[in-house]
Amino acid sequence: MPADAPHDPDADARADTYAAAPAYLRFDRGPMPVTAMAADYAPGHVTKPHQHPHAQLIHAMHGVMVVSTADGQWIVPPTRGMWMPGGTVHWIRMVGRVQMRTAYIRPDAAPDLPTRCTVLGVTALLRELILAAIDIPLPYAPDSRDGRLMRLLLDEVLLVPTLPLHLPRPSDAGLRRICDAIVESPDTDLTLADWGHSLAVDPKTIQRRFARETGMTFGQWRQQARLLAALERLAAGAKVVDVALDMGYGSPSAFATMFRRQFGVPPSAFFR
Repeated sequence: MPADAPHDPDADARADTYAAAPAYLRFDRGPMPVTAMAADYAPGHVTKPHQHPHAQLIHAMHGVMVVSTADGQWIVPPTRGMWMPGGTVHWIRMVGRVQMRTAYIRPDAAPDLPTRCTVLGVTALLRELILAAIDIPLPYAPDSRDGRLMRLLLDEVLLVPTLPLHLPRPSDAGLRRICDAIVESPDTDLTLADWGHSLAVDPKTIQRRFARETGMTFGQWRQQARLLAALERLAAGAKVVDVALDMGYGSPSAFATMFRRQFGVPPSAFFR
């Protein structure tokens, strides 16, 4: 700008707005098929509800994330990643200090990309590819080394397995009352008959509504809620025996059996 040019206060305002804008705005909507960024968060931080034009692969090098949408919530430990389709309004609560590493993927970057929120297994290769992608300057040429690395990241996303770390949220008001109570007190021993009496609804009707709205029985939903709450406690450093009893299990061995059946490893090994 020439030395004698008039000062433009609007330009200053635009610069201040850009500086205050979330960092992801520079990554989640560009022409590149894949971009990646790093962000660190303090324990307990909760992001505001937001969405991205591109899909998001959310991964944490350290810490656990609780990712929520209007349809439910997902627990994402460091060994996992969360696939968030573009346009999905979501918010994230950090359990412990979280080192988030995120890849943004354009919806047309590859065929057969997931179209629903899901937790993915993160292989050692995919983890290293995400870290390498963060250091790639933008833009990059598709036929360059950087472009091929991003292509490999996409290929790996399509291969990794999905995992049962989702707690669906029903829309029925009565079911939501039940679910909220279980989330608030996972050790509650209220039965379907108890809830039927409280809501003046036949227990069989409640069971049918659970199956229709969540794809689970009442017992399966309660078990999933307990397991995901247990993951949060374990991530925060709680002892397995304390978590087991707080979740309503009769013994640590009963809890460990259920945990292994669901996740394939005992509680003590999950975060390793």
